[in-house]
Amino acid sequence: MRHEHVISAKQFTRADIEAVLDRAADFAANQQDVADAHEGALLATAFFEPSTRTKMSFEAAIKRLGGDVIDMGPVEFSSVSKGETLADTLRVIEGYADAIVLRHPMEGSATMATEYVDVPLLNAGDGAGQHPTQTLLDLFTIREEVGLDDLTIGIMGDLKYGRTVHSLAQALTNFDTAQHFISPESLRLPRSVRYDLHDQGAKVREHEDFEAILSELDVLYVTRIQRERFPDEDEYKAVSGQYQLDKEMILEHNEDLTVLHPLPRVDEVAPGIDSLPGAKYFEQAHNGVPVRMALLDMLL
Repeated sequence: MRHEHVISAKQFTRADIEAVLDRAADFAANQQDVADAHEGALLATAFFEPSTRTKMSFEAAIKRLGGDVIDMGPVEFSSVSKGETLADTLRVIEGYADAIVLRHPMEGSATMATEYVDVPLLNAGDGAGQHPTQTLLDLFTIREEVGLDDLTIGIMGDLKYGRTVHSLAQALTNFDTAQHFISPESLRLPRSVRYDLHDQGAKVREHEDFEAILSELDVLYVTRIQRERFPDEDEYKAVSGQYQLDKEMILEHNEDLTVLHPLPRVDEVAPGIDSLPGAKYFEQAHNGVPVRMALLDMLL
């Protein structure tokens, strides 16, 4: 792999993405063959925000490669609560591990962190910025289901604060993909992201009504409205629950639709959809293990 760290989807070329996805596919099919590939390796997890899927799949990934994990633990029980800076925390952690997975609420924190550590650092989400490893497992899932070229995808929900959206949209510019962004006016893609997509020649359309375009889509990638990112509670309440996808909508407009969601969901994807053949969000979450195994294997 050409990169020392995994910070942003912007850093990946199509060749980079395909290399990771191909290796992930091999690992998914032959997990036992790599059970001791990185015996003795230690992965450090430093999560300054809550996580279930990202944290546990990274832990599973390094253990399935023969390594182990050390965890910083809850922020309130770490030296951060005593006033220690992020830079100092990571300088200490790098002395204990062969790679670091960092999640932090401050956008740009992962980029800053690479100035202070020499071991590989993987960005597991930096505020409303980027989440590149999530994007790679999203792409893996899409490729497994419908392919990544000649693809029409809708990305719906919190496009302003959604770091998974920002990363996925950037990565999809490497493929022959038409992107439809669906959100309330107040949660549209940030201007900086739209400019980047246009500069890369992306086919981008923005909408507020999602039912009107369901029939055109191969994939609908749904995100929750992220209450914790809103600076004002009234702003959140104004858009909460505005987009809710249910089974009847899919059966009426597009029975072949593949539905993805980075999870957790609230009310934007009804549980009735779970039984449909195109509901792939739990497989998507499980794909985090082979994809992160591939990344760790290439970086270590």
